[in-house]
This record gives sequence, C-alpha cells and structure tokens, in this order.
Amino acid sequence: MAAFDIKKLLQSVVTYGASDLHLVSRTEPQIRLDGALKPVNLPKLTGEDIEEMCYSLITEKQKQHFEEYNELDFALLIPGIGRFRANFYRTLGDTAAAFRVIPIEIPSLDDIAAPEVYKKIIKREKGLILVTGPTGSGKSTTLAAMLNEINQHEHKHVITVEDPVEFIHDNKKCIFSHRGVGEDTKSFAIALKFAMREDPDIILIGEMRDKETIEAALTAAETGHLVFGTLHTSSAPSTIHRIIDVFSGEEQPQVRAMLASSLVAVIAQALMPKLGGGRVAASEILITNHAISNLIREDKVHQIYSQMQLGQENTGMQTQTQALLKFLREGKISRDVAMQYANIPNELAKAL
Repeated sequence: MAAFDIKKLLQSVVTYGASDLHLVSRTEPQIRLDGALKPVNLPKLTGEDIEEMCYSLITEKQKQHFEEYNELDFALLIPGIGRFRANFYRTLGDTAAAFRVIPIEIPSLDDIAAPEVYKKIIKREKGLILVTGPTGSGKSTTLAAMLNEINQHEHKHVITVEDPVEFIHDNKKCIFSHRGVGEDTKSFAIALKFAMREDPDIILIGEMRDKETIEAALTAAETGHLVFGTLHTSSAPSTIHRIIDVFSGEEQPQVRAMLASSLVAVIAQALMPKLGGGRVAASEILITNHAISNLIREDKVHQIYSQMQLGQENTGMQTQTQALLKFLREGKISRDVAMQYANIPNELAKAL
C-alpha cells in the first residue's frame, strides 16, 4: 500500500500552527501544538511507511549519507507549504523522522513581544550576544527577530553559520551570507576562521558546541565584530560557567579576560504554555556592565546573580524569577507552569 502523502501531512502541521511533526513506527503521526504532543487522526505507521515518505523528500546523496550514518539533518523547502528543519534517524531498526517548522515570514522583535532592551543591545558595534535555553525554547526565533531588526535599519554584512540553515533573510538593508554546515562549509570552526576574510560586520553562530568554535567566537567578538551565538544553558550565570569550563585550567584566566571584555549580553529563555493557548517566552537577561565584567575576570561568577538584581531600571536586566512573576501578575501563565519551569523554584515560591 502507498504510504501517506508526506507533503499533505506537513501542510496540516503548518495549517494547525504546530511547531513539529513526529513520525515514529508503531504509532500514528504526532504534532506538537503549544508545546504538547497530540496524535493526528490517522492509522499507525510502520517503518516502511515512514521510509517511503522520508525518501521521497531527499536526494540520492542524502539517502546514501543516511544509510551510512543512520542520522540525517537538513533543511527542507516545500514550495507553497513552508520551510522545515528535518532530522531522520533510526529506532529499533526502523526509519523515524522529526520535522520542525521554520516560519518563512521572519517575526520582528515587537511580534515576539521582546523586552525593549533587545533593541539597544543589537546596536552595539562589537561583542558577543548569547541566546540560550533548552531545545525548542525559541532561541532561533529570537535571533532571527534581532537580525531582522538590524536588517531594517542598518547596512551590514551578516554571515550566518548554521546546521542546517534555518531562517532565510531577504537582503533589505543588510546583505546576508547564509552558510550551512555540510553544504557550504565543513564545520563551524572552519567557517569562523575564514569568516574573518569575508568582511563581516555581524556573525551568527548556530551552535557553540566545541572549544574551537567558542574560541573563534570570542576572537571575532574581540576584533570588532558583533557575534550572536546559542548554547543549551538554562540561566545567564550557568552560560558563563559553561564557556569557561570548556577550556583547560591554564587557559581559563585568558578566556575569562576575553569574556569580560567582549560579552554584551546573555538572554536565557524558556518557552512555556500560555493560559488560553499559545506559548510565551520567559527571559533571564544579563547585560554586561563594569561590575559584571570584574566578576567574570576575577572568577566570581557565583556573585553575578545578585549583581543582576541591582538597579534594574537602569540596566535592563531581569532574573528568570522576575519574568515569571510578571507573567503571573499579567495572568499569562498558571502557578503550576511557573513552578515547573523555574530555575530556582524556592526563590519563586518565596516570592509567591
């Protein structure tokens, strides 16, 4: 029997406003709606069904790669339907797939209700801006909205290095060089090394996962470029720890000095279900100032959190607890959701 029409399935994902589609054998197709998985009213799939559907979307070369490595990551554009980030993998010997919807229309900072301070930090000429959070917390969307804002107002050359390329920006005032790891460049580290010779003003690094990439990002931020990057950390202080911990003991003082001088901001976000449907992003915002730079340089990262709580009306900083309290006051989220997502549940419980 012929398998389901994968394009129709992907079309329905977009129509429902879902974020993801999962195809796993022995269960019906499932979509993620407002953060929760929901089965689609269709028969259960077999591994053969899924393989047939998946193979109809890829090239011979991609098929060979998948058969050799059992993993395949790629971006997919289906005209008239949308763009997707796709991952094929195996489970108990069967082919399985996950598709993430990538909006073709790139949101503005106002569309995503981003805090005002985001518009300030992206005006910086150089430095490192990190957007962090678990998978599916909206990091790519926040970064795309920031670059979109720059694209409307400034004439810059923006190089993005991603695996795979997600949001594709039209050249409004900026020119964008989108580079996909695997297609356009061998690795993040290599792309960053050569980016320096490509006259960029702004560099976006899809993922800072290894020492080489982090080192290249810090160097680029120090040498007069505005660098955007992502990490899978859940709070601003833990992001700084993570970067420093990638390096060996004798390298750490130098890395702390580089971070102290080049870090502009860390935005750690969590996407949570909103009352009445939809989702809302709670952001912890660290903006580097003189005091924070000193704490990083002197290896006193544990004191950063209390520093973030001072003079916030002037600094634009906020802790995650404050973001959650604000949403609770505005009736956007439930108490249970706030407690579930809180980085420091006892601090939130006390405040409540």
